[in-house]
Amino acid sequence: MTNETMNEFIFGTLSSSQKRLDYARKLAQGVRHQGRLEPRVPGPGDEPRITVTTELDRPVERVICRLLEPVAQEIELQPAEIKWDLLNWSYQRVWHGHLPAAAAGTIVRYKIAAQTAGGQEIAADGGERFAYLVGEPGGPDWAREAIIYQIFPDRFHPGAGRRWRDASSLSDVYGGTLRGIIEQLDYVADLGFNCIWLNPFFPDDTHHGYHATDYFQVNPRLGTMAEMRELVAAAHARGIRLLADFVANHWGRNHPTFQAALADRDSEYHDWYRWIDWPHDYETFFGVRDLPQINVDNPAARQRLLDTATFWLGDVGFDGYRLDYALGPSHDFWADFRVAVRAARPDAWIFGEVVETPPVQLSYDGYLDGNLDFLLNQALRDTFAFGTMDVAAFDSFLRLHDAYFPDHFLRPSFLDNHDMNRFLWLARGDKRRLKLAALCQFTLPGPPVVYYGTEVGVSQERDIVQAHGHIVEESRMPMRWGDEQDQELHSYYRWLVHLRHEYPVLWRGRRDTVHLDVEAGTFAYTRSDERERLLVILNASEEPHTVEIGGKKFGLQPWSGTVEPLWG
Repeated sequence: MTNETMNEFIFGTLSSSQKRLDYARKLAQGVRHQGRLEPRVPGPGDEPRITVTTELDRPVERVICRLLEPVAQEIELQPAEIKWDLLNWSYQRVWHGHLPAAAAGTIVRYKIAAQTAGGQEIAADGGERFAYLVGEPGGPDWAREAIIYQIFPDRFHPGAGRRWRDASSLSDVYGGTLRGIIEQLDYVADLGFNCIWLNPFFPDDTHHGYHATDYFQVNPRLGTMAEMRELVAAAHARGIRLLADFVANHWGRNHPTFQAALADRDSEYHDWYRWIDWPHDYETFFGVRDLPQINVDNPAARQRLLDTATFWLGDVGFDGYRLDYALGPSHDFWADFRVAVRAARPDAWIFGEVVETPPVQLSYDGYLDGNLDFLLNQALRDTFAFGTMDVAAFDSFLRLHDAYFPDHFLRPSFLDNHDMNRFLWLARGDKRRLKLAALCQFTLPGPPVVYYGTEVGVSQERDIVQAHGHIVEESRMPMRWGDEQDQELHSYYRWLVHLRHEYPVLWRGRRDTVHLDVEAGTFAYTRSDERERLLVILNASEEPHTVEIGGKKFGLQPWSGTVEPLWG
């Protein structure tokens, strides 16, 4: 994407050329390791090579890796090539070293520092403690076949005999309940979804649940713990797995541990948080004072988070986690998190919300099983909603994007979610564009996610980006039921979900482009393996076109697509 400012506020911190330039400059300066290992996920017997770069205004004499676990030792890195950093107009030195092999399941922890000629020691990446887990990367086999329905509890269904509350604004509580979700599981199952991602359900005072005050309970306005267990059991009985939305970076200001830390500097919970000036100033989630950042390096705070994560898996029966703002906690934390999760449930699936560059996203390989595919989301929106990316640019993106990430690093795809404008609204209500984008989404390898209501025409009234800030609540309108649902869209999504079930080649096969016409806006590819072959044809234009492939002609209306099984 070469436009100066992207069409949407998806990559907020990197949404303009200037922001990306500043980011690249900062990333090269100082002493940088950034978790660079080769192999990226070391296995038993591997002696991974670590890479460090130094770009300082004083000579560097040594770079030291201090191994902390499993056995403390000091490893001196060796100087390698010298590079010229054009952005910072400075020389950059590269250093390499090797860490000792370790057994499978071992967490290796270390720190890195550079020593200058004047005797100063400068820690890499601001003093971060690095870690990696020795073993095989990747998630459970069932995750590859997952087709996910995202439910925002307060906006899905109030339950039989109940009506939505009279809310004065979209920030109010509308009255969705766990009972409402339980009663509509047959609706989700009939569509064909085999996995539900449940947005937060913990006690708090908001409609969204991200200001949690207790990670071991269910918000009373949503229901009871007994109903949560019933929901899990009822979903499993229908072949539907459940993913919880878990936030390890922050929780609500009213959390008892934070209130105790505010009240008493000597509290045992004081160091659970990062204080700038106690008690008035503390680190938060993007400056939101109601969301204090948890100090995951504090052993007790870390253990509390790990205990809650294992509780919902082992005791309640959830099947995995979508990890909110996974960029916040360190990789060192996620190494412990992975071990704890796998111990509680070996087949649990964990993937992150990491809105960042591909190298940063890939740095979570071996810690998480993958990340939500925000880059594909942007490309899908640019191609099918905005029309700013032509089919050749889209095809080029797909080729490189899929080649960059290893096959085991799963990247769930999505067209919209609770924090961004709904696709249908961006497409100005044009259902053809939504259907074409969804067809493309469901014929690409990443497990598809459908945000509640997208499949029945739920939209919004205005842009979430306003002059006074972001109004993400716009994308959280209540679910439509009965005659309010768009039955055409509902039938189309049901067909898509069942198509993906019927043809596993869509998630396990190879993608090959077989037709590309930029002027016409037509694009076709096959998904194939040794057992089956599927042809996907898309017309991303305002004109009808006939596409000939393999001697057969296919007529397509504007903004439409088709899928054709092929053999031989």
